[in-house]
Amino acid sequence: MGLLFKGTLGRSLPHLRKHSVTFDPRSTNLREMVKICCIGAGYVGGPTMAVIALKCPDIQVVVVDISVPRITAWNSDQLPIYEPGLDDVVKQCRGKNLFFSTDVEKHVCEADIVFVSVNTPTKTRGLGAGKAADLTYWESAARMIADVSKSDKIVVEKSTVPVKTAEAIEKILTHNSKGINFQILSNPEFLAEGTAIEDLFKPDRVLIGGRETPGGQKAIQTLKNVYAHWVPEENIITTNLWSAELSKLAANAFLAQRISSVNAMSALCEATGANVSQVAYAVGKDTRIGPKFLNASVGFGGSCFQKDILNLVYICECNGLPEVAEYWKQVIKINDYQKSRFVNRVVASMFNTVSNKKIAILGFAFKKDTGDTRETPAIDVCKGLLGDKACVSIYDPQVTEDQIRRDLTLNKFEWDHPFHVQRPMSPTTVKQVTVVWDAYAATKDAHAICILTEWDEFKTLDYKRIYDNMQKPAFIFDGRNVVDIEKLREIGFIVYSIGKPLDAWLKDMPAIA
Repeated sequence: MGLLFKGTLGRSLPHLRKHSVTFDPRSTNLREMVKICCIGAGYVGGPTMAVIALKCPDIQVVVVDISVPRITAWNSDQLPIYEPGLDDVVKQCRGKNLFFSTDVEKHVCEADIVFVSVNTPTKTRGLGAGKAADLTYWESAARMIADVSKSDKIVVEKSTVPVKTAEAIEKILTHNSKGINFQILSNPEFLAEGTAIEDLFKPDRVLIGGRETPGGQKAIQTLKNVYAHWVPEENIITTNLWSAELSKLAANAFLAQRISSVNAMSALCEATGANVSQVAYAVGKDTRIGPKFLNASVGFGGSCFQKDILNLVYICECNGLPEVAEYWKQVIKINDYQKSRFVNRVVASMFNTVSNKKIAILGFAFKKDTGDTRETPAIDVCKGLLGDKACVSIYDPQVTEDQIRRDLTLNKFEWDHPFHVQRPMSPTTVKQVTVVWDAYAATKDAHAICILTEWDEFKTLDYKRIYDNMQKPAFIFDGRNVVDIEKLREIGFIVYSIGKPLDAWLKDMPAIA
């Protein structure tokens, strides 16, 4: 996400004349350029604002963050996040109507519309720990907005937040408003990392939720006019605040549920000799179901799925719906089961021990075409193998060694909190980890390969060369079903691919839990 406020920023500002700006996207003769400010220069704020700037040349867009290194990177040729197409968009607009700044208060004060895209991590302590969203940074942002504002503003929730957050934020703004009018909107993002720019250019839908009052409806129309520069009107959905907030959690829960469903079937396929790819294809041909999100894998990752489902579970529990909460918990349980099942398969296949054996990890990001490692299954797989004293050699084309080592030393849920409150475990816990920048170096002298990210390059590696430089018997554990199993078996590999009929070797190994 982005900006992490360390505390409330407080100072009184003189009350100036209020003004508001409304505009028609079809008009090129605006009396005053509309100004948008986005608090948070992360995976959501940066790309979203860049596309708004590109599509709305008559709007000034400023992305602010208190992180100097992050803003410096946004103003350089080396952007802080990797996303296909993002570089081109930023370079077209930066310095014209797209700006990145650490002067948070100035640009919030000047803006007509303020998007808030700050972290809403899972709480690690206190009430709701391990499930509830931590709204500390959202509250700090709201208090700062109220403190520095001198004119009416539309405040837009861009972060994923629990239902009824807008009501709480509204109270903070109203009680600190000094007579200024604030309208709160919910405008959740539905971006998929790796295709975020494409998703922004041609969204399935843009969802805007607001109060069912004249002021709320006017605010909805103002934001709708921004998106109308390039999004067809039929793709812009307007709802009340609570429906918009819940729709984001529900969408991620439904997508994660599909992944856990096909992963549950993958375990049954292995037990019965069925092929999960064939089963998923047959199921997906049903137009009521469709083929998307039916690829069996080592498990889902990313910043949203687990966090949002845990948040949904907590909301259900708080509203006296334990059966509903338990239902959604199972999606997380199957995901955790799939990761542990994969590790158990690796260990059981290799004579029930990987102690001091070199295991090559190909891919550490949670999916291809991104450098994002938040909640990546690779973390739990690596920790499981390290727990059995394996020597792990990791290669990922987009993830840095510093990021990998940090991920492997952090406690659960701490990745989404600011660095100064993280409590990494001792670095000695990853002393058996090496990080390399070449798949052939990672696999040299390895006993086994685990493919944990579906990078395209892993489909075209010279596996004969890799096999010749590995210890024998040589194993490949394909956690993404990207390799040609039969070709690899012809070379000499013992191959395990999730949800596929088991190699004869694997059938003779001890059963896994």
